[in-house]
Amino acid sequence: MTWIQWIGTHFIGMFEAGGKQFMGLLTGIVPTLIVLLTFTNAVIKFVGEERINKAVQFASKYTLLRYTLMPILSILFLTNPMAYTFGRFVPEKQKPAFYDSLVSFLHPVTALFPYANAGELFIYLGIANGLRQAGYSTSELAVRYFLVGIVIMLLRGIITEQISKVLAKKMETRSK
Repeated sequence: MTWIQWIGTHFIGMFEAGGKQFMGLLTGIVPTLIVLLTFTNAVIKFVGEERINKAVQFASKYTLLRYTLMPILSILFLTNPMAYTFGRFVPEKQKPAFYDSLVSFLHPVTALFPYANAGELFIYLGIANGLRQAGYSTSELAVRYFLVGIVIMLLRGIITEQISKVLAKKMETRSK
């Protein structure tokens, strides 16, 4: 009988803890996300959507820009999942690599720009909370996380592009 009472007490406790967590997000990160998203949309309006499109088309011609600048801009301006639409500026044969580089940057971007992929914010916040409790600076972590993310997305984009080329050649050979 005591175990039923224990379950009843802790069952509602679970929802109370969830409510506290929700209120923490509502008074903490949510206003920041809204302001960052408003800022990004304002930049798009000031610069002009047409100019941004031209810059992205230019960037898609060069490997370094295609797997660094393009994914960063697409995530910052369009956020996840709309960021994938920047793939329209990339030739068909490079789309898998662009997608791979973009996806590999969705977690690191949350360190400095949490609105860009708010659904995955819990990963960064979990790590940051542990460091904060240990007495370390989370701003250093955010910058390092972001920079390593750029390197990883470049490497993944280049490697996936090479793998796609090899697979395309194999498929061409088999179809002949």
